[in-house]
Amino acid sequence: MKKCLKRMGLFVAILALFPVATSAQIITKKVSFPTGKSSTVINGTIVGEQTIDYTVGANAGQTLKVTLKPTSKSSYFNVLPPGSEGAADFIGQNEGNTCSLNLTKSGTYKIRVYQMRSSARRGEKATYSLSISIPASSNSGDAKVSGTNYNATGDLRAANGSKPTSAKFGVIRSNGGAEVHATMPGKSKRVFVFSQGEWTCKSTNCKLSFAKISSDEWEIICNGTEKYYIPDAVIYGG
Repeated sequence: MKKCLKRMGLFVAILALFPVATSAQIITKKVSFPTGKSSTVINGTIVGEQTIDYTVGANAGQTLKVTLKPTSKSSYFNVLPPGSEGAADFIGQNEGNTCSLNLTKSGTYKIRVYQMRSSARRGEKATYSLSISIPASSNSGDAKVSGTNYNATGDLRAANGSKPTSAKFGVIRSNGGAEVHATMPGKSKRVFVFSQGEWTCKSTNCKLSFAKISSDEWEIICNGTEKYYIPDAVIYGG
């Protein structure tokens, strides 16, 4: 019984070192690179049990480079792959505060900044600078479709009001984002731009709304009636 209690006490002591993030404590911030740049430096502050997720889109084959410079030795970052809520490709407390990851998946990555649990529970405060870089991929695998400027073409699921239909599309991919040209029968061509988790429309007379309706598909609505369904594979390839 005494051995069991000693082991339990050791487990609790070890557990106290690690952060435990809940959804209420996680602050999400989208990373935006300056126009024409593939890197940025973010200055931030973390207090107590806060966890800050910096989200950034990237393609398989690109390299994600991150450096954290905190004022506290108890501050670290992890890198979570697309779709993950906890499992990490890089764990700062084990591997240090600099990483260079060759990405194997396309999608939105989370750079999760946190404090060790012991510091977090004491309500300690730390400031930091976070350098994030995703150089343009030198991989030529995402080639142009012959005779076009598009990296891929095809058909999208679509709807005109309540009537299901399809839309022809062509996509131009760049630095984890995409420009999707879509044409529904009887409608003008729409040009949708995806960057840092947000959609905008370059076309005239297009009032846009959007939502992620599944883990790998977006619903884009133009003027309340034109609906386009764009899979992540169109944005990132694959």
